[in-house]
Amino acid sequence: MKSKNVFLDYQEIRTILNDSPDLMCRKMELGRQTIQIVFMKNLINQEVLNEYVIKYMQTIPEKHLNYTYLVNNIPIEEIKTENEKNEFISSLLKGFSYIYFLNEKKGFMVNCNNTLERSIEKAETESLVYGPKISFTESLSSNIKIIRQNLNDYNLCTDSLTIGERVKKEVRIVYIKDIANDETLNNLKERLEKIKPDNINDSSVLAQCLEDDHYTFFPQLLLTELPDRFIYSILNGRIGVFMDGSPVAIIGPANFFSFFESTEDIYLRWSLSTFIRFTRIFAMIVSLFLTAFYVATMTYHFELIPSKLLIIIGQSRSQVPFPPLLEALLLELLIELLREAGARLPSKVGQTMGIVGGIVVGQATVEAGLTSNILIIIVAFSALGAFLAPIYEMGTAIRIARFPCIILAGLWGLNGIMISVCILMVHLLKLTSLNKPYLAPLYPFRKEDFKYFLFRLPHHFYTKRPVVNRPKDTIRIRER
Repeated sequence: MKSKNVFLDYQEIRTILNDSPDLMCRKMELGRQTIQIVFMKNLINQEVLNEYVIKYMQTIPEKHLNYTYLVNNIPIEEIKTENEKNEFISSLLKGFSYIYFLNEKKGFMVNCNNTLERSIEKAETESLVYGPKISFTESLSSNIKIIRQNLNDYNLCTDSLTIGERVKKEVRIVYIKDIANDETLNNLKERLEKIKPDNINDSSVLAQCLEDDHYTFFPQLLLTELPDRFIYSILNGRIGVFMDGSPVAIIGPANFFSFFESTEDIYLRWSLSTFIRFTRIFAMIVSLFLTAFYVATMTYHFELIPSKLLIIIGQSRSQVPFPPLLEALLLELLIELLREAGARLPSKVGQTMGIVGGIVVGQATVEAGLTSNILIIIVAFSALGAFLAPIYEMGTAIRIARFPCIILAGLWGLNGIMISVCILMVHLLKLTSLNKPYLAPLYPFRKEDFKYFLFRLPHHFYTKRPVVNRPKDTIRIRER
């Protein structure tokens, strides 16, 4: 239960904050009133405190200088008069100043925080050729401002929640009231309210807490830093989530095919978008099964390889001491090490490491007889296929799924590949995102939604929103 007008004097606050040297107190004698202002000096904007709090109080006539008048008239946008003790301290640590009247034993808090924000910059992880290039920032208010400026709709709702037991952070649920499905919205709110950790560091961690299945390596919620992707999604009936301090937004529900969509598909001609989307899906299949197919054919199914090609492969593998399974796993692991090393090093050094390391190590392993040059080409194709996924998490999931496929292919040949396909399909069929089918529109079968996820058509075909999101307002283009 909340205690109204919580009163703590300076010494009590100092004790709670372990005698922090950043905690400051300014005492003012104004007429008959004794007022104290408590704040954290490195978290507030001194100019706001001096101009809109201290100087303002000095101009108030003595007969009006009381708690009620000041709360109603002080020129600060955000004021808190009701707080629990923990929320009171949390607000102080967010840049609020505590103003209390010793005579009246009453106090309130005003927002004087000095927020550190970076400017709006070009998106890095989701690069585009066409379309807006700006990305979200770590400021929640800036992100909401970007959305409202680009989506001028009075039905746009931004519901606020607070999560975190020890470190409290504000979360905003963003949706369009007359489009978003109420069941999905309520489900999302319930999940957010059940989250009780000490601290949530980032939206990516929050997304993991909201997922239906915590043990799969396939992502079930979209993460994006692009405002136009976010707006496109909520206009189609999805729901977005922002968290203060994170430059990434969460979008749900998501399905498997939405991770192969790019915002750029909207800006290109429909024929180009369709070709590129099919290329991504083909690249996913190649990345998953090409190395596994090589291992299966080289171990059990030589008859599937044309005789001329078989001679070339045989000559290439003549000096390799390892069986195809071990050879493939060794090379795939080497590629993963090079990829991670390039990602963790500084950008210029990382690019050089990736290119030079790939060429030098690849050539060295072939000359040393540890692997064949044919497998080098196959593994390179598989690695490129994983990079074509527009969402980094899905590309990583494909990389992980490739290893079980290779192992099963080495154990049972093509039968092993078929077993891996069946296991993968059953697993994907069981997955859901905010209780919505993960493999939609394939299952359940929705032929009208294929144009949204598997290919693109000219824009005049998109008169309705995807059925899979269960929007309340299904019409996108209305006849006049």
